[in-house]
Amino acid sequence: MDQLIAFLNSIHELNPDTIEYLYKNLKRIELPKKHFVLTQGHICENIYFVETGLLRCYYKKFGKEISSWFMQEGDIIVSVVSFFNQIESSENIQAIEDSVLYYVSYKELQFLYNNFQEFNFVGRILTEKYYQLSEQRLYSIRMQRAHDRYHLLLEQFPHFILRVPSKYLASYLGITEETLSRIRGQK
Repeated sequence: MDQLIAFLNSIHELNPDTIEYLYKNLKRIELPKKHFVLTQGHICENIYFVETGLLRCYYKKFGKEISSWFMQEGDIIVSVVSFFNQIESSENIQAIEDSVLYYVSYKELQFLYNNFQEFNFVGRILTEKYYQLSEQRLYSIRMQRAHDRYHLLLEQFPHFILRVPSKYLASYLGITEETLSRIRGQK
């Protein structure tokens, strides 16, 4: 939990009351590899911080799993539309590795925003960060060739290449495993 508090403090210094609230209300979960924090059709009731491990978000299209993002140590994970609108999710969030997460509920996050002014700043900075990543991903999918998408992933997240199974990487890049193998073979 100290890692999360340090992370939040690095964005904006939290006052002692905010830190006390977090220590009292943050919950910890150990998630074994292949287990889910969210499945399609359920409401995302919590927002998570990844202390250790790696998770993926994916949806199903025509019976195939399409990976839409990966989150690792130091990242926040949430099904955005489901959580902020409190509606059923069209996504699944699954651990790729054994993971340790800390989380608060939707109601607890709203309490933080309403009662601890500086947490609004933290929330805005995190929202901006993840919105920019989302925009970069959409641009990459729409405008770049598969080879360029792979090399951008290598540049931005080189450790994913070692930690994420090829089938998940390929679906994330919008290509087949065979195409991914061919790209990896090119120099």
